[in-house]
Amino acid sequence: MSGTTLPQRRRAPIRPARVLLHVFLAGTALAWLAPLLWAVFSALRPYSETSAKGYVSWPSKLTFANFTNAFQQSDMLHYFGNTLVIAVPAVLLTLFLSSCVAFYVSRFDFRVNLALLLVFTAGNLLPQQVIITPLYRLYLLTDLPGITASGKLYDSALGLVLIHVAFQSGFCAFVLSNYMRSLPHELTEAALVDGASVWRLYWQITLPLCKPAMAALATLLSIWIYNDFFWALVLISTGENMPITSALNNLSGQYFTDPNLVAAGSLLTAIPTLIVYFALQRQFVNGLTLGSSKG
Repeated sequence: MSGTTLPQRRRAPIRPARVLLHVFLAGTALAWLAPLLWAVFSALRPYSETSAKGYVSWPSKLTFANFTNAFQQSDMLHYFGNTLVIAVPAVLLTLFLSSCVAFYVSRFDFRVNLALLLVFTAGNLLPQQVIITPLYRLYLLTDLPGITASGKLYDSALGLVLIHVAFQSGFCAFVLSNYMRSLPHELTEAALVDGASVWRLYWQITLPLCKPAMAALATLLSIWIYNDFFWALVLISTGENMPITSALNNLSGQYFTDPNLVAAGSLLTAIPTLIVYFALQRQFVNGLTLGSSKG
């Protein structure tokens, strides 16, 4: 066998269309990453240097001092804690309530199941700015003595949790109901024949099969709720109670703002969302591609 040679694989000819496709994809990726890379570049430069040479210039030195100063001046650790108190209960409650609705409308047949799902989904079609005034008045009129520090639903973490649950449940119920409909109905029928209760059918049989979809939704919800600034600005008046998105305001002075410092603070606030995404990356991708190979 020493005289025999293995057949060599012929390379596919390089087509102009394929070259243009790769050039377009590379250019799109660079255009997408350009603002992020520029923020990193600015955060690593001291403001004294950029003010003297300009932002479009070769740096003489790079330092992490802006990150340290941004973390300390904005009291970022405190605001991270505020955001954690808001985001974790909001994500868990949204997934639980929306999965209950999705289970009921997808596994049981009744007349108004589609209408009920439409009611939950319709909440996502309503612009948030439309209900600002009545919701603001409602929060001011709702007294919660002994439950919140302010004594009202306004200016409390509970108020932000409830508004996030209300606005995100419709989308999650829609996604989970479509996924639960793809599960075999024989599982439900066999469990009912064996005497399983509705709660056991939901908690021990259906919900474990929805882990990929739940993980994908948990990733999206964590990012959306974490990055929210609109509702915190409207429904929170005390600066100490606001989430992490408001910590950047502490880096802006009355007469002067250091853009390099703000860039460093913005990058620091993005770290938790990256941690959540990379921790649930596999489940997130699986959840996005569910049903892609089904006929």
